[in-house]
Amino acid sequence: MNFWLTAIGCAAGSYVVGGIPFGLLAGKLKGVDIRKIGSGNVGAMNVGRILGRRWFVAVFVMDMLKGLIPTIVAGRVLLDIAATSAPAGNVRILCWLAVAICAVLGHNYPLFLRFRGGKGVSTSMGVALGIYPELTLPALIGLCIWGVGVGLTRMSSVGSIAAGVMFPVLYCILPSRDGTPLLERWPYLLFAIVAALMVVVRHRANIGRILAGTERRVGGARPADATKSSSAT
Repeated sequence: MNFWLTAIGCAAGSYVVGGIPFGLLAGKLKGVDIRKIGSGNVGAMNVGRILGRRWFVAVFVMDMLKGLIPTIVAGRVLLDIAATSAPAGNVRILCWLAVAICAVLGHNYPLFLRFRGGKGVSTSMGVALGIYPELTLPALIGLCIWGVGVGLTRMSSVGSIAAGVMFPVLYCILPSRDGTPLLERWPYLLFAIVAALMVVVRHRANIGRILAGTERRVGGARPADATKSSSAT
């Protein structure tokens, strides 16, 4: 098995899977185009604002799985099955992490939606959980930080930004399971930094609204047009 062709195939598949617009599909099931309501975002939070908590949970989990599953599959293929024809050491790991990033890019910039996607929080969470064991614990703690941030401020963006910023910090301060020095684990640290930057960049408009005091809060009334559309289905 040619490693590089396999890596390219995994990256393409990861991008395609990451680009499946579960939020848009959920809205269509209820007769709503979520791109035209609320924030216009196809992510789980906008779905939750429009359709309710159960739909938020459903889309959040599905968006997380589309990061988790390609990452696990790519890890199995690139680190094990294709290992006999692969370059040694960190190159294999970097290729795996690049494939994982492609799932987030697919969510953020999906070909199906003319590259207008979500903000990558749930998909990034799934990806990080799939990079086991290196990033699993920082991802779980990051999920808790997100929950606390949302709970305290009622702004999903605050929780998302806080979790994203803390993700590489957590990786740095949490001990390695096998005692490997941080400098020898630099590919994973690089991934954590890139993932954090992607989350922050995708929330730059939210940061402006937070500073201006106009950011949307969780738990507000659903948009009237969404309610009407839902009741009509």
